[in-house]
Amino acid sequence: MIYHIYTIIVLGMTLGATNTAVADDERAVFRDWLGAVRVDAHKQGVSEKHLRLLDNLTPDMKVRELAARQPEYVKPIWGYLDLMITDQRIALGQAALAAHADFFNTLEVKYGLPRTILTAIWGVETNYGSNKGSFSVLRSLASLGYEGTRAKFGRQQLLAALSILEDGDIPPDEMTGSWAGAMGHTQFIPTTYQAYAADGTGDGKRDIWNEPHDALASAANYLKVSGWKRGLPWGFEVQLPPNFDYAQARIKAPQAVSVWRKQGVISRTHELDDRLGDVSIFVPGGARGPAFLVTRNFRALLRYNTAPAYALAVGRLSLRFEGDAPLHKDWAKEDRPLRSEEIADLQKALLRFAYDIGKADGILGRRTRAAVRDYQKKQGLRADGYATPGLLQYIKGH
Repeated sequence: MIYHIYTIIVLGMTLGATNTAVADDERAVFRDWLGAVRVDAHKQGVSEKHLRLLDNLTPDMKVRELAARQPEYVKPIWGYLDLMITDQRIALGQAALAAHADFFNTLEVKYGLPRTILTAIWGVETNYGSNKGSFSVLRSLASLGYEGTRAKFGRQQLLAALSILEDGDIPPDEMTGSWAGAMGHTQFIPTTYQAYAADGTGDGKRDIWNEPHDALASAANYLKVSGWKRGLPWGFEVQLPPNFDYAQARIKAPQAVSVWRKQGVISRTHELDDRLGDVSIFVPGGARGPAFLVTRNFRALLRYNTAPAYALAVGRLSLRFEGDAPLHKDWAKEDRPLRSEEIADLQKALLRFAYDIGKADGILGRRTRAAVRDYQKKQGLRADGYATPGLLQYIKGH
């Protein structure tokens, strides 16, 4: 018994020493990385006063954890919409629309952005300023930047954040935001702030952290330069024909409205008019869920946040401010999307069938979805590219 206790103690000391060594190595790598950032920031005109802010930064592991489980990517689409579009958020948005009505008039004239879209962004991003984030922007961006899949983004944004501090737009202790370094009422990342933030109050400042009018004007300006077209809807629900080829349902592959009309796509709420421009079919919940026809304005929303679920939440919330906006087709909630580890299992199965999808990384990217569609088609299944637990079990059994 004494021997076992001694062994455990020695083993614990060894493991503890190993963990300490790993932690020390990581801190050393982080310090060296910050040193290189410091050199580049100095070249960009950041003074020693603000460069010293880097000296006491440490990696924030919570930032890494949150980056791996963003709700717009890991939640089923209907779960994400339920999270973002609540009775309370609708009511608060309607109150905000009334309280800022005159200002929204000004924004609509200047930028062409509907007040309901801007209010929906405000609501989805920070619940109208009540949850702007309490993370240190510098620490979050350094944590993302020194290694990992977001390293390039984190480093670029950290340098921009230091430049913003150097310009005096916000004191260092007030530069807080989300785990991803997004800031203010409408959550601008530093480079977007530098390029597109606007002075909505006319006081010569761009205070997106404390002044809602500056933040809303900034969002309007950014969406305008991102391609938002005045008077065009973001999209609407459509009905697809029974023989629809779901390989065409790609946001990045828009086609003329006439192409969809000829295929039998119909809408109950909007005319499929050629003036809509080139539009895409978006089927976020597979063939058994609702389908949407989305315009260039939906793609502008994706410039704000690249997650299609986010853009759909903003669009759907904007409609709810004006009353009920039911979907004609229900979500097939029993067909939940696969979790990351399940996607990796699916990818391993596809690799065994010689599909060229790269490595099994647990990410349902373009090549994996194309392989799923091809597999479904060859098996006589509905080829929508939507991976479900049922499909995973099917492919494992063949």
